[in-house]
Amino acid sequence: MTYLRTVLLLIAVSQLALGVLTLLAPAFFIQTMGLNAVPTDGFYLLGMLAARFLAIGVLLVVLARRQQVEPLWLQTMVGIQLVDLGVGLYYTATGILPLTVSAFPMFNAVLFSGLLLRALLRPQRPALA
Repeated sequence: MTYLRTVLLLIAVSQLALGVLTLLAPAFFIQTMGLNAVPTDGFYLLGMLAARFLAIGVLLVVLARRQQVEPLWLQTMVGIQLVDLGVGLYYTATGILPLTVSAFPMFNAVLFSGLLLRALLRPQRPALA
């Protein structure tokens, strides 16, 4: 399995897991993450977020099966991860979230963006074959 294919599948698994948990067990997932309970009407927004996690996860699986990947897809995922990191840093720095809650998602954001940037910085167009 090539480097990029492995990276895409790793990130796809995380996105699909986030999507399934956010869609099917939002209260459990929020509690497990150590976040405050969400009012029941907030599950509507979480359901919409779940759709995006699931769509991105499926997209990454599809991309992992291709011979070549358009760099824009990788750049978009890097952007998503950097926004995730920035949000985590903000809410942790302002004391809204403890580091125990934000550390793992921020680690993933750094890891995933770094792995994707490595693929993007290779001399040729990101290839899977």
